[in-house]
Amino acid sequence: MNLHERFCWYDAAHKAGEDRTPQEEYGDLVTWAGCARGTNPKIFDELTSWLRGAGEWSDGEIGENGKYLMDKVFGRFLEQNRLLRARLTALVPSGLVNEAVFDTLDRFDRELSGDTAADEMKEAVHSVFRDFSAIRDRETRVRFAGEETGPAGTDSVEVFGFINLLKDCDASVQWTLFMPDLVRRQQDGFKVKSFEYLKYPGFRFIGAEKDFSSDPEPLEQLRHTLDSLGEYRSGFDYDAILLHHFGRGVDVEPCHGMWGRFMAADTPVPEGLSYVDFVPQRDGKPGIPYLSQFACARFEGDTDSMHSQEGFDGDAMYDVTRNIILGQNVSIPYPDKYWTAEVYQDGFGKDCTVYLFSVEL
Repeated sequence: MNLHERFCWYDAAHKAGEDRTPQEEYGDLVTWAGCARGTNPKIFDELTSWLRGAGEWSDGEIGENGKYLMDKVFGRFLEQNRLLRARLTALVPSGLVNEAVFDTLDRFDRELSGDTAADEMKEAVHSVFRDFSAIRDRETRVRFAGEETGPAGTDSVEVFGFINLLKDCDASVQWTLFMPDLVRRQQDGFKVKSFEYLKYPGFRFIGAEKDFSSDPEPLEQLRHTLDSLGEYRSGFDYDAILLHHFGRGVDVEPCHGMWGRFMAADTPVPEGLSYVDFVPQRDGKPGIPYLSQFACARFEGDTDSMHSQEGFDGDAMYDVTRNIILGQNVSIPYPDKYWTAEVYQDGFGKDCTVYLFSVEL
């Protein structure tokens, strides 16, 4: 079995040296992180597929494969994390290190050691770490192996398992290393004016799921109706387009765009309009109500550049906002509580220069 050899590993012996500047050494780490991000998701999916076949393994294969997984895969990642932590700690005085990376390494170490933070996985993970033959049990095996989540790690699955969680942990380490530089390069023709995380006690977004961009008269009627709700202001009182997928993955549910405004919780909904509720904490169910926790990025510069889609997953504002969040190791509640919003501080019909992105603080 050589699956472990196909991961993109960090090799400190080939990266550090007395004649290298801190900038060069940190640059090597950033380059490695980008390579690993392009390689490792596919290998984690192969690991998931391999483990899902464990029900057919003989006693000898159970013993051999259990040792292989713990030593060659989990053990190798633990050793890599040790090397990364040592190299990054040495570079901290240079001021180059995004120190959010240390939390991602700590979390990855805990998970790799079987001390999972995921309540729904604890029984299966503890059973397999205690006695690898437990993986023969179908329910345990499915919860441990999970399902293939694709190159971005976002493909919809029925069961999100422990190997999927390790895949996300690996990605988090890489994101904290290469995202800050990527964000700097993505700000071409515009820049982030301010960035903050906000948490409100609750919201009710009121509006209509309709594209008003070429229909100014109904849009003006919508604004007039929302203005009439002045006594129910939320404190974030701007026109906005809420974008969401009803708590499902973007690969299975199209984007729903709702033009409206964030109002106070429980605001009466005018006839003909719809609403989406937001609450400060999870309710244990996917989808609406979403969380009233979000990143707020304000931009300045060329608006065409802000909304450029070429080379971006969404547009420039979406990608830069998301990538700042990932680089800071803040959780995005995808897919179950995921939403974003385009905000028009000066009202619909003016430029959109503010972007909101759901987080879990």
